[in-house]
Amino acid sequence: MVLVTVVGKLQCKEGFEFVFGGPLAECRDCKVRNVCFHLEENRRYRVKRIREVQHKCRIHEEGVRVVEVEKVPLRAAVPAKAALEGAMLTFEENLCRNLGCPHYRLCRPLGASGGMRFKLVSVEGDTDCVRGIPLKTVSLE
Repeated sequence: MVLVTVVGKLQCKEGFEFVFGGPLAECRDCKVRNVCFHLEENRRYRVKRIREVQHKCRIHEEGVRVVEVEKVPLRAAVPAKAALEGAMLTFEENLCRNLGCPHYRLCRPLGASGGMRFKLVSVEGDTDCVRGIPLKTVSLE
């Protein structure tokens, strides 16, 4: 299934990645709001193809272009007991506050928040947690 949305002209490049943060109040009366707002909040997307259609926009000065996007698989660290390929899991936010940890972005990945559902696509291997928690690095969709 092709996902279609709009992206600001200045960001409109194939391969551009973004996290959809949700609807904005300024967009409430926009004629193309349904194209923007059907994406999943806090999910990461990548522009695959740019279409010729353009629209004016209250948020983006130069307007927006219609694009085809795909969900970006998310790399994350999850508890080892939950790391089963093909399983559906509800993402639980890791409470670690160790910003200096080399795995911080795996434990707190952009594009994932507590309660979001993902399919675990693959298990990449063990993640060395400085707190001693058994974790696995996985790819989620």
